[in-house]
Amino acid sequence: MQVAILMIHVAIAIALVVLILLQQGKGAEAGAAFGGGASQTVFGSRGSGSFLSRTTAVLAAAFFATSLTLAYFASQAGEAPEAGIPDARLIEQQSGLPTLDDEARDVDNTAPVLEESGG
Repeated sequence: MQVAILMIHVAIAIALVVLILLQQGKGAEAGAAFGGGASQTVFGSRGSGSFLSRTTAVLAAAFFATSLTLAYFASQAGEAPEAGIPDARLIEQQSGLPTLDDEARDVDNTAPVLEESGG
């Protein structure tokens, strides 16, 4: 279920980006008032702005809803996921190699004494 909502979330995000890039800025309306490009729109002279604005608003609301749903699922998952990067100590214990704690116990913590050779 969570994967399906995540896929829908990504699809909505991509659609939002495309719709926002398709919309004209506010400054483009002044040129359209003098007849420039009004007949070249797919949805008529007025229709594209309202259609794209409504679709963007609906997709933004859906994006918000899927974001909240995914956040709820993430808060309910109390334990770490099974897939991913395991803890380093767990890997060391399973491999049978000495751990960092074992190596620290084996090391002599005294500094070496340099002897002067009288030659």
